[in-house]
Amino acid sequence: MSTPQRPAPPPLEGNDRFITGVLTAAWAVALVVLLLVHGDLAPADQWWIWVPVGGVCMGVFGLVYVPFLKKSRARAAQRREQRTAAQAANTGNEG
Repeated sequence: MSTPQRPAPPPLEGNDRFITGVLTAAWAVALVVLLLVHGDLAPADQWWIWVPVGGVCMGVFGLVYVPFLKKSRARAAQRREQRTAAQAANTGNEG
């Protein structure tokens, strides 16, 4: 006999800007550390410096883009709700 399963809880919303900011700061710290030990890196390992540079660039892009994306999604959801409400009102008037 199987046990009844509970429904899945709704997904949790995180603070996107805070998370992105912390991760970007971590990449910036890694970049500073690598720049400080730059002289000790072997010539074949110089590419390591570009990894945190890419991380910082992606983090800054995320800090700029995520709020735009969230506002865009909220506007799209609002338009979808208005369209659904208008369609419901039109079908109610036809009957």
